Amino acid sequence: MRTLIVFAIVGFAAQLVDGALGMAYGVTSTSLLLVAGINPATASASVHLAEVGTTLASGAAHWRFGNVDWRLVLKLGVPGAVGAFLGATALSALSTESAAPYMAGVLLALGVYILLRFSIRPPQVSGARRSPHGARFLSPLGVVAGFVDASGGGGWGPVATPALLGAGRTAPRTVVGSVDTSEFLVAVAASLGFLIGLGHEVLDPATIGGLLVGGVLAAPLAAWLVTKIPAPVLGTAVGGIIILTNSRVVLRTFEAGTAVTVAVYVTVVALWIAAISVAVTRLRRARAEQAEQEPVGAGT
Repeated sequence: MRTLIVFAIVGFAAQLVDGALGMAYGVTSTSLLLVAGINPATASASVHLAEVGTTLASGAAHWRFGNVDWRLVLKLGVPGAVGAFLGATALSALSTESAAPYMAGVLLALGVYILLRFSIRPPQVSGARRSPHGARFLSPLGVVAGFVDASGGGGWGPVATPALLGAGRTAPRTVVGSVDTSEFLVAVAASLGFLIGLGHEVLDPATIGGLLVGGVLAAPLAAWLVTKIPAPVLGTAVGGIIILTNSRVVLRTFEAGTAVTVAVYVTVVALWIAAISVAVTRLRRARAEQAEQEPVGAGT
């Protein structure tokens, strides 16, 4: 029972992040599972099996609110499923000793990307409700994002969502809704890959059930949270958490001494605080500019 509660809390926290940013459920939950001492392949498998339920619920909600472009879902999700299956197979073949630093390195890189993405260069905005992108752009993106997601324990949202938002040709709500919906295909393919590579014996129902229950319970609160905390600030904060948790695994892999470990942690925290300050400053500046323009627009 205690195990179920612990992993429900992990799933709850991860869904809060994912629901507010449209990404990072896998990155956040896998990072926390690694800290808890779960085998890397088992951690990723558990997360993806739980995501079969959470992504189905998320996709249904986005479809109901008109946030899904089904053409985008298929052109991105099908190649993503192929990449996820290959990534799950590759991770299942690695030993625990080899997989741990590899996964931590991938998650660390994604954490840096999320932090910089939301603090320095927030996603562009477009009003198009249908994506103009074709298979030439979406297929490679889906394969890469799916492979990174399964082999690294997360990455579908952090890779696919910024790429589509960065192009500035699709409305953010359509991007988030379509990426979340297509992730169901990725989660199913990755789960099949892990079940074939690992077998069901190594999977703990309490871990998977806890992540699933926590994610479902957090979904309504996450929807409220996104209306209260600006995405640039929350994304920067989450990026720092991911960097800190995975730095621990990397430092332990290289058997870093106490002095080096402390220096790395202090540096990471300092850069994290600086990034949050930049995000808050940019947000206040944008709001001030908007407030100055509103009276002019009203007068006109």
